[in-house]
Amino acid sequence: MTLDAQQRLVVAIAALASFVAFLDGTVVNVALPAIGRELGGGLITQQWVVDAYLITLGALILLAGSVSDAFGRILVMRIGLIGFGIASIAIAAAPDPLFLIIARAVQGAAGAFLVPSSLALITSTIRGPLQGKAIGTWTALTTGAMIVGPLIGGLFVDYLSWRFVFLINVLPIAVTLWLLTRLTAHDRREPGTHIDWIGGAMCTLGLGAAVFALIEEPNLGWGSPAIWIPGIAGILLFIGFLLRQRTVASPILPLDLFSSRNFSSGNIATFFIYGALSLNGFVLSVYLQQGAGLPATLAGLASLPTTILMVLLSSRMGTLAGRIGPRVFMTVGPLVMAAGSLLLLLVSESFDYWWQVLPGMVLFGLGLAITVSPLTSAILGAVHTERSGIASAVNNAVSRVAGLLVIAALATIVGGSLDLAGFHRAALVTAALLVLGGVVSWLGIRNRVPQPGADAPAAR
Repeated sequence: MTLDAQQRLVVAIAALASFVAFLDGTVVNVALPAIGRELGGGLITQQWVVDAYLITLGALILLAGSVSDAFGRILVMRIGLIGFGIASIAIAAAPDPLFLIIARAVQGAAGAFLVPSSLALITSTIRGPLQGKAIGTWTALTTGAMIVGPLIGGLFVDYLSWRFVFLINVLPIAVTLWLLTRLTAHDRREPGTHIDWIGGAMCTLGLGAAVFALIEEPNLGWGSPAIWIPGIAGILLFIGFLLRQRTVASPILPLDLFSSRNFSSGNIATFFIYGALSLNGFVLSVYLQQGAGLPATLAGLASLPTTILMVLLSSRMGTLAGRIGPRVFMTVGPLVMAAGSLLLLLVSESFDYWWQVLPGMVLFGLGLAITVSPLTSAILGAVHTERSGIASAVNNAVSRVAGLLVIAALATIVGGSLDLAGFHRAALVTAALLVLGGVVSWLGIRNRVPQPGADAPAAR
């Protein structure tokens, strides 16, 4: 069974649209030390450059998922692409840290409309065994961002300016907008749909306030009203958001989705796994430059073995998971990644990439390739087609919020400074999170077999 021409076009559009968001995620880590040197602010500025994007992305992605289902994936994708491009240009022109952080927040908001609509376009048009293959192909193509981002981003940082790093998005955005005009599929819009804008605001403000407290706490301490007041307010707002979702007519986070065992277990596993991925990506890129003294280009290329394995194996793993079920992949993959993270404890003051970093990156890449496509298929395969947009949004929100909280707590994880000891502490925390992800998958995920006439197959 193979994808037809329009299905291949759908995968290409979804991959390019996601490529834009993933590309930004890879280049920003490489650029952080250069941003810190030019604009100042130290570790806190670096944390905010990452988390300002993740706050709006993680919070608004739920709202965007509802909008995607209500008004059409293609329209929402166009809005996300255009907004992302404009914000990228603003970031490149940032004169100071505050402007940069605000522009990053706007970029995250645009990304929130971009990410769920791209994957939902696949899940709403391709079902059955081909869906696993399509998602595997999508995963392999989007991981190209992990090659292009660090390589071009590192070269720009070293030889031009970090500002050019954020302009890389412009070309893939233009190509994706053109490809959308070649798609024969049309949006299906549901009349009379109401969007919970109040819930979206509560979620965004709640996450933002809580993250502010986590990032600024090392400077001011928990006893400062500037920390505990937004911290408590953020938690209360987020709890209020969850309570509202139980009663509002059109929730942006339908809690009944979590009645599916695979959906709920898969999202818990996602939280641990993607929290670990965010921590590893941030710490590795920054430490290799600031601690080991590598130029940005080499620091960006340090994770190249991981990316190569992802590109080579993701489609195959997606196909295999579609045949035999995702449980074993989602269990073994994170454990292999945890072993790779523990190998980073070999890094010492006498730095040697080939013996201290490369072995861990190889294991990390193998585990990641085993995990990602089966994880995505398990979660989105647990819901009906008409809810694929919000299901994709929830899963993306979980992964972004996981990264958001881990980066916000970075100072606590590394002990206040990203030196060698802090790097080792981060590696241990990364491994622990991955082990938790594997355990949750083994205990919670159930393989599924197709049932005649059923949209979402039954568990066994």
